[in-house]
Amino acid sequence: MSRVGKQPVVIPDGVTVTVQDREVRVKGPVGELSMTLAGPVSAVVEEGRVVVSRSEETREGRSFHGLARSLVANMVEGVSRGFSKKLEIQGVGFRAAVQGQNLTMTLGFSKPVDFIAPDGVKLEVEGGTQITVSGPDKQKVGDAAARIRSFFKAEPYKGKGIRYAGEHVRRKVGKTVA
Repeated sequence: MSRVGKQPVVIPDGVTVTVQDREVRVKGPVGELSMTLAGPVSAVVEEGRVVVSRSEETREGRSFHGLARSLVANMVEGVSRGFSKKLEIQGVGFRAAVQGQNLTMTLGFSKPVDFIAPDGVKLEVEGGTQITVSGPDKQKVGDAAARIRSFFKAEPYKGKGIRYAGEHVRRKVGKTVA
């Protein structure tokens, strides 16, 4: 038995989970998510918990069992509390501004860099240098944060660029004069 897969997912108050065939739908105060279960895995809602089980004892069945349980747990947490990632911009003249779903960043290039947030992802900017990416879908939030960071990763010599909040950038010594 999968150690992760055999644990039931507790459904908090205000969240409803429905399972039809292989489709799992989760609705809560933050939003609504759905997923189709892959492989020989099925889910059942009983007594305020979601129980994920597998029908085969194959390698594929065992691997999909834990994965499906983790995805359902992330969906339940996402629609009840939501997920967020914080990014920091460091560098002279580096800043960001958001207008609707469009994030415009000035990163020292000849033109500003624009990023359009995917559906279900909310962007906020505080002080021009703190970006918060939030939403109910953990995968979309993480992907959007990684894409924003990829425009100008923090470089090791001066430390300027975009980094996750709390990320440590290992600094290198620059050139020395002989």
